[in-house]
Amino acid sequence: MKTRLTEALGITCPVIQAPMAFAAGGALASAVSNAGGLGMIGGAYGDAAWIDQQFGLAADARVGCGLITWKLAEQPQLLDRVLARDPAALFLSFGDPAPFAPAIKEAGVALICQVQTLRDARQALDCGADIIVAQGADAGGHGEARGTFALVPEIADEIARRNSKALLCAAGGITDGRGLAAALMLGADGAVIGTRFWASHEALVHPRILDRALAATGDDTIRTRVVDVVRGYDWPGRYNGRVLRNRFIQKWHGSEEALKLEAGAEAAKWSAAQEAGDPDVATAFAGEGIGLIDKVQAASDILACITAQAQQCLAGQSQSGLQ
Repeated sequence: MKTRLTEALGITCPVIQAPMAFAAGGALASAVSNAGGLGMIGGAYGDAAWIDQQFGLAADARVGCGLITWKLAEQPQLLDRVLARDPAALFLSFGDPAPFAPAIKEAGVALICQVQTLRDARQALDCGADIIVAQGADAGGHGEARGTFALVPEIADEIARRNSKALLCAAGGITDGRGLAAALMLGADGAVIGTRFWASHEALVHPRILDRALAATGDDTIRTRVVDVVRGYDWPGRYNGRVLRNRFIQKWHGSEEALKLEAGAEAAKWSAAQEAGDPDVATAFAGEGIGLIDKVQAASDILACITAQAQQCLAGQSQSGLQ
């Protein structure tokens, strides 16, 4: 599949694997890149030693790295350490990318900025983003309120109005080839896919949590701040996270202030559950697309299936006479 994204990144499928915190390590990133997409290491909250380890596991694969922007602002020296790894791209999410854009551009690394609003997209374009990722609220993990289906073409129109060379990817709810084809029809050059690769053999997800997730539907997800409270992460108020409902989430959702009072004891229980893969307490950061996934596969097989289905969808559209 050829799009402006594949030509710019030197890949064969217009798919970037989302840099999912704690789930997207070097094994997943390298598997996606070796299969024709662009794999991303989820640098998340900036554990430098872990990031180094995952780049090592990625070996010679051409992979990128994602960082949470507001957290990077607390330890800006991490940027130079990541850039020294010569990543294929640097993916910034959830915060102002402007302070970091010059160093990334100077290093000759593609700057990817994930945004949740048109206002954010304008800010990212102003600071020279090479790729804008329009993330809709159906995405797993952190995000905001806008839906993918309207946000993507609105940002596509903004890029066109500016006569910008920036590329556009859609994110949020894109789980199969139908979603990729739809993203292209909405004006995107490709897609950023998280949840489908979260349910892969290479992702760093406990098998018990995966088993529970495969039995879920999109109805079983919820946007909440519970997980950030129990982990003690001071996320900006505009963002919350989409996760699978379970006993722990049901108990505390809507009672976050009460959870803060019990945070010490509950954090210990939650951490132990994450280690043990207890699906009633541990958190699965999954998007609404989880309802379209019925099995765990190798990342290469996932990408091949998405590509083949998208090509079929687009061929069908062409044969129908729609342009």
